[in-house]
Amino acid sequence: MSCQTLQLITSHRSASFSVADRVDVAVGPLAVRTRRLAGGRRDGVLVVELKAGATSVFILPDRGLGIWKMIAGDVELGWQSPVQGPVHPRFVPLGEPSGIGWLDGFDELVARCGLVSNGPPDFDAAGRLRHGLHGRIANLPAHHLDVTLDESRGTITLSGAVDETRFLVHALRMTTSLTLHADRQRVTWTDTVRNLSDRPATMQMLYHVNFGPPLLGPGAEVVAPIAELAPRDDAAAADVPMWNRFDAPQAGRGEDVHFARLRPDAEGMAAALLVAPERRHGAVLSWRADTLPCFTLWKNQGGLADGYVTGLEPGTNYPNPRSVEERHGRVVPLAPNQSVRFDLALEHVTEDALTAARERLTPAETPRIFAAPRPEWG
Repeated sequence: MSCQTLQLITSHRSASFSVADRVDVAVGPLAVRTRRLAGGRRDGVLVVELKAGATSVFILPDRGLGIWKMIAGDVELGWQSPVQGPVHPRFVPLGEPSGIGWLDGFDELVARCGLVSNGPPDFDAAGRLRHGLHGRIANLPAHHLDVTLDESRGTITLSGAVDETRFLVHALRMTTSLTLHADRQRVTWTDTVRNLSDRPATMQMLYHVNFGPPLLGPGAEVVAPIAELAPRDDAAAADVPMWNRFDAPQAGRGEDVHFARLRPDAEGMAAALLVAPERRHGAVLSWRADTLPCFTLWKNQGGLADGYVTGLEPGTNYPNPRSVEERHGRVVPLAPNQSVRFDLALEHVTEDALTAARERLTPAETPRIFAAPRPEWG
């Protein structure tokens, strides 16, 4: 059985090349295919499809190595954004004075938010934008990319790197290793963020993991070992009694956001399960709770055409303006050359695996549910 590594993108001072838009390689149940999109706001976007058995994921190297969508058997995980991406970063106005230009490109299953800031727009005392919505990493390109197909292990692994750097300000590098297994409808990934500077730095990370139909619909449910939960704001307080359940799409309805702390298992992993309305399948997102201690549930139950979607969002902090999180000490300090590691997995589950996940993640202790926002969380 063979094992081969394909180097798709390399960018160094001494050499720079890309063969990423002309790859089509299969080894047993494993395959990697790439294509460069043309036309509209997708023009120039590179899509890397990784396939292992019945599972495929579509990676966007031009968009911070985000996961555009995942296909598990005959089920597509992701959501139907009105943006209709993937959108090339050159069409995303991150510096727009409103601070919400990031939304022009938002349609991934997994979008990383960070690395300097991951919350809503943050403005200085004069009203000037300091940090835009959800940061820059999801609109920065990978400068390194390779794929390893290991038939003996039944795995395909993508490795890549993205820099978020600004002269005299910050120098952060995210390296990613993402793996599919041929015998499971599961993707795992590890992100390591390193401070490349000779000066201390701080960073933030949030994983915006988004689901629409068919997993989301009236009667869908989130199951998670909640220790504490509170609404983000007064608008979400009315949703607290049904924080983990979903209504039908309703045109014009605003978002509801809840902040929570989960109880990790004996191995230090936290997890949340989204159960589809018909209770026959679901998706489990799991992560290491020591480096991603905060959990946000985003419920956007507006009209289908406007983006009917929910987000399971583990993070280093809650998605408040960075200045707020700084005051609460929820930024990650990094000494020169120091790094922090984030481990996550996303799995589509059915039948016995769904039942087992539900039993495992149902809280053993009654969670503490707050009816109003907690000042220390916002």
